[in-house]
Amino acid sequence: MSKRRRRRTWSEDEKRMVCAQTRGTGVSVAQVARRYDVNANQVFNWLKEPRFAAETEEEPVTRFLPVEVLDAEPASAPPDAEAQIEVELANGHRLKVQGGFDPVALAALIRKLAS
Repeated sequence: MSKRRRRRTWSEDEKRMVCAQTRGTGVSVAQVARRYDVNANQVFNWLKEPRFAAETEEEPVTRFLPVEVLDAEPASAPPDAEAQIEVELANGHRLKVQGGFDPVALAALIRKLAS
């Protein structure tokens, strides 16, 4: 006697939720499909449909990054010719500044590279 499997009916919201979970960093469609006991090919078909597409962000997301200040000098101290700052941005840009620098100009440069 064989056991017949009932066909699952997925609501629009359920499909949207499953599709959204495939967009996480390092997450595969196969992982999400196994989690919900659905064929990965079915999830790929849902992903092709515009109604389940990722929602676009209207405004950029603000992210805070950890900062550590080492051997902070008073602001009135003359710039150290051997001072060095390294900044690595989330988009892969790296910035290395040696010697004296203008903090306002540096901040503007970092904002430009981050966009």
